[in-house]
Amino acid sequence: MIRRLVDYLIDTNILVRWANAADPQRPVVLNALAILIGRGDDLKVAAQNMIEFWVTATRPVANNGLGLSPAQAQPLVGTLTTLFQLIADTPAVFPEWLTLVTSLGVSGKQSHDARLAAVMLVANITHILTFNTGDFVRYGSRGILPIDPATVQ
Repeated sequence: MIRRLVDYLIDTNILVRWANAADPQRPVVLNALAILIGRGDDLKVAAQNMIEFWVTATRPVANNGLGLSPAQAQPLVGTLTTLFQLIADTPAVFPEWLTLVTSLGVSGKQSHDARLAAVMLVANITHILTFNTGDFVRYGSRGILPIDPATVQ
């Protein structure tokens, strides 16, 4: 049986743990990424992921950030956009997002995840690698499958 390659969006919480050598979940992330890359799956990030990564990377450690300066964060962003294909933001994302948030009753901070779901739908990406699988379950009816990195084999 031939296995179809899968497109994955890599969520920001994966990117942050990739960059933080002290994070206890980093080995899980590195293992999952190695497996996905090894089997030839397409790993992608959205501009939103890179912006969220920057916010977390440059936020003080006391505020749940990595405490990096912009000069320290910039090469990490460069490496991430080399490792993972950057999905272009297109005008089709906003109407898709608006449809999702209104039809599914999404509000507050969950609206950020809805935008990632909209990017995925527009780009025909079916899987998202995330520690926050529960945040994406509501989009299952739209064909989005959240995958916890600990379950990647």
